Amino acid sequence: MSTHDFIAIGLGPYNLGLACLTEPIDELDGLFLESRPDFDWHPGMLLDFATLQTPFMADLVTLADPTSPYSFLNYLKESGRLYSFYIREMFYPVREEYNAYCRWAAARLCGIRFGHEVTRVSYDETEGLYTVHAVTAATGERTAHRARHLVLGTGTPPYVPDACQGLGGDVIHNSGYLPAKESLQAKDSITVVGSGQSAAEIYYDLLADTGPGGYRLNWVTRSPRFFPLEYTKLTLEMTSPEYVDYFHGLPEETRYRLEAEQKGLFKGIDAELINSIFDLLYQKSVKGPVPTRLLTNTALTTAAYDATSGTYTLGLHHAEQERDFTLITEGLVLATGYRYRIPAFLEPVRDRIRWDCRGRFDVARNYSIDTTGRGIFLQNGSTHTHSITSPDLGMGPYRNSWIIRELLGRDVYPVEKAIAFQEFGAPEGVIA
Repeated sequence: MSTHDFIAIGLGPYNLGLACLTEPIDELDGLFLESRPDFDWHPGMLLDFATLQTPFMADLVTLADPTSPYSFLNYLKESGRLYSFYIREMFYPVREEYNAYCRWAAARLCGIRFGHEVTRVSYDETEGLYTVHAVTAATGERTAHRARHLVLGTGTPPYVPDACQGLGGDVIHNSGYLPAKESLQAKDSITVVGSGQSAAEIYYDLLADTGPGGYRLNWVTRSPRFFPLEYTKLTLEMTSPEYVDYFHGLPEETRYRLEAEQKGLFKGIDAELINSIFDLLYQKSVKGPVPTRLLTNTALTTAAYDATSGTYTLGLHHAEQERDFTLITEGLVLATGYRYRIPAFLEPVRDRIRWDCRGRFDVARNYSIDTTGRGIFLQNGSTHTHSITSPDLGMGPYRNSWIIRELLGRDVYPVEKAIAFQEFGAPEGVIA
């Protein structure tokens, strides 16, 4: 059995970026294992009008290596779309095109193994090696692969609220929206539950087809209003190396408080989409009342499904009025986001991992989670230690530059240390 320098488990944009950045490094031998048959980034939400919420420079590689052949601009050039993108004059790529770009990059890399589901990770103390056990989906063959380091990129699975656990019927999470859209629109009523970008996109997409004799459409959100994603330039400095240093150095309880408070910085709705929703509502209202309800300050507390009538009964609570009420709907879409889940395959090496007081990974500044500080690295899943930079696509190349430096013991892609104009901590002593 050959030994790799590292094995990366899961192939979302972050580990795919790691594959692109390590491909030209002769000293590094990496293996990338992904359970799916190929790369497909949120296929259930590739709506025609949807764009990334980050600019095209936040691709797999550019912010680490602008000369990389795996850049988004090089993809556009090779696919004959560069001039069209230039004329379009918009920084934000269409989401479907971003997915196509990632598939293009994955097809050019040698170290990726699709259809390999990791089942268990073990560690040999004598040899200092991890063994990653996997099953090949196509054949059922069991394989084992050894490496000195691991990089976890298993992503964040869909989150279903407690009130909807085990709910019957054809309720869907937003991750499965597009395949279910046609059957949803055949119902008399549809309710979207959620507060962020996905909820807004689905509501807008369904609103476009409402009309006389069609379905009634509801949007239920706990938020007191439809919060726009804050994307001002000084706020964006919170994705700087200095802010990561500052945030990581705060006490654990302070970091957890800030994690809850900062959700609007990466889970808000694109302001242009909010305005488009209003404009569409206004346009439709010219012909008469629009069959829709937008309910803010409203939390989903209970849910039940009646198979006879094919309806869901939702127990709702208005926070400011402290009033309970009920909504009955045929279609139900849970745009409730994603939450990190610790992979079960790590259980055999649990004692080699650092944990915080809440049972989450204690992620070091260099993105390691193991007791040695350089054995297992984490992609994403660390908003409690690295703030809003954790899910930010533009910070993927920065994080991968760190990981590569830790793997090799030297800089291949120089890691920026200071780019912000503002100071995040209190200065020492007297300032003038």
